Amino acid sequence: MDLEKRLCLGSVIASGLVILIFLLDLIVGFPFQKVSIMIDIMFLLGAGLVLWQGIESYREFR
Repeated sequence: MDLEKRLCLGSVIASGLVILIFLLDLIVGFPFQKVSIMIDIMFLLGAGLVLWQGIESYREFR
């Protein structure tokens, strides 16, 4: 059970970092200089879904 909790937390942290990076790019243009706003939005939606699923899975393992 401990491994599953660690994997859920790892996915939450990784998706949080992806959200942070692409939100920064969408707002400020750092680090990708706003090459594609649509890609930023799609990555935000995908990472948000992974974040939500990681949190829900972690709650089940409690």
